[in-house]
Amino acid sequence: MDTDYARRYGHLYAHHWWWRAREALIVAELRRLRPPAGWRRILDVGCGDGLFFPRLRELGTLVEGVEPDPAMLADAAGRADVHVQPFETFAPAHRNALILMLDVLEHVGDAAAFLRHGLDLLEPAGTLVITVPAFAALWTNHDVVNHHVRRYRKPTFAALARRVGMRIDRARYFFHALFLAKLAVRASERLTRGAPAPAEVPPGWINHTAYLASRLEQRLSGRLPLPFGSSLLIVGGRGSAA
Repeated sequence: MDTDYARRYGHLYAHHWWWRAREALIVAELRRLRPPAGWRRILDVGCGDGLFFPRLRELGTLVEGVEPDPAMLADAAGRADVHVQPFETFAPAHRNALILMLDVLEHVGDAAAFLRHGLDLLEPAGTLVITVPAFAALWTNHDVVNHHVRRYRKPTFAALARRVGMRIDRARYFFHALFLAKLAVRASERLTRGAPAPAEVPPGWINHTAYLASRLEQRLSGRLPLPFGSSLLIVGGRGSAA
């Protein structure tokens, strides 16, 4: 991730409509999946400062994370629940009931090895929740700033899952309106060839309106899933891919 972007990530996570709406979607999905007694061990891969930990502790007993980029650790340095190391070298003595990879795999060159390692750290009946940016046609300067390697579609992720022995229980696109907006941004960037720049929190009323619109969209699309969106949510576990 761009260093300047990494330094401002905590502010973006706390205030930007996209991060707020994504968190709300994921929390709703986790509440739907949560076993009656909750998850005993939860691992957040690419956890940064552990900004999602407070919500995860509502759903499980023991929460920890792995973060490979020290630039993301303004507040988590020295914490016992955040392991600062490449995920591929993370080898705990236990397995986890729930593993999260939230907008992580798009940064990884060898996504198959990364995902396979995640499955190895998952309990046999455990749950793996993943979000990734969707559709290569939406590639913009935002992907460049974030050091993305690829964007995914349902079929491409399903092929990856089959390679590593991951079972897919649920896959859905989200941020549907943003799909159209990012198509427009991509077209504009091709014309202007502007330099990549990190995201900024929009003015208050725009930020609030975008958040409310995204939350409404999430509620409506949950009943009628649409075949497009700027992000993809996958829920699965160990076993053959669907």
